[in-house]
Amino acid sequence: MVHGGKMSILESPTDEAKRIIEVAQQKKIILRLFGGVSFYFRCPSATHRSLARNYVDIDFVGRAKQSKEIKQLFVELGYVPRDRFNAMQGYRRLIFNDIEHQRRVDIFLDVFEMCHKFNFKDRLEIDQYTISLADMLATKLQIVEINQKDLKDVVSMFMDHDVSSDDTPETINGGYLAKLCADDWGIYKTFVTNLDRILGMMNDFGLEDTEKTVVADRVTRLKKMIEDAPKSFKWKMRARVGEKVQWYELPEADKEVVDSRIGTGTQPPAA
Repeated sequence: MVHGGKMSILESPTDEAKRIIEVAQQKKIILRLFGGVSFYFRCPSATHRSLARNYVDIDFVGRAKQSKEIKQLFVELGYVPRDRFNAMQGYRRLIFNDIEHQRRVDIFLDVFEMCHKFNFKDRLEIDQYTISLADMLATKLQIVEINQKDLKDVVSMFMDHDVSSDDTPETINGGYLAKLCADDWGIYKTFVTNLDRILGMMNDFGLEDTEKTVVADRVTRLKKMIEDAPKSFKWKMRARVGEKVQWYELPEADKEVVDSRIGTGTQPPAA
């Protein structure tokens, strides 16, 4: 359906995410999902029983060199740009609002940066709709103040996908994650803390005993790969300082931007 030359935004965030990617593909624009909605697409366990959760916002990674095309795409798709933010941050991140459904679309360009920083520029075409499974996992394991919904996403990933040492389809590239951790002590510290947290909470996710065994085995194997990977000189120097110096960022200064409620002052048109 089209209103005034713009396509209507779909009510379901998962249906809408698929629509965005398919229109982007037609225009040769690279967009890959991450965040909660990406787990809906890649992890069957994320949609049923105790691991199911609501999806509010839609998150993408795109290419910085396509920033202009991405801005044009979302206006055509019916979104309201967060003009001031996009003007100031458009080389690294874009935000668009869906006024009708009180939703936000957040697009990181090349680099994902929250508690830790990851460059996804050369990894966006590993999979078709989402960033790679390992990168999806990295965006969750990097959260210092991780919450229950993020932990559910991580558990669903380990339920449905085994750990491998490369980008074998439908497996988590543990070798890649181990290298991220071997190059940066801060990433290592946060990842291992969160993997240990999951192992300590295995009874909190409503899993069957056999499912707990699968998840715990895969988490343990990934953790061993991370621990066994040879560490860089920079890593070893930073490890000596340890927790005396903060090893992460907390994106609190960004709160107005990352909050899931619309904060632009733009009012939906009167009915």
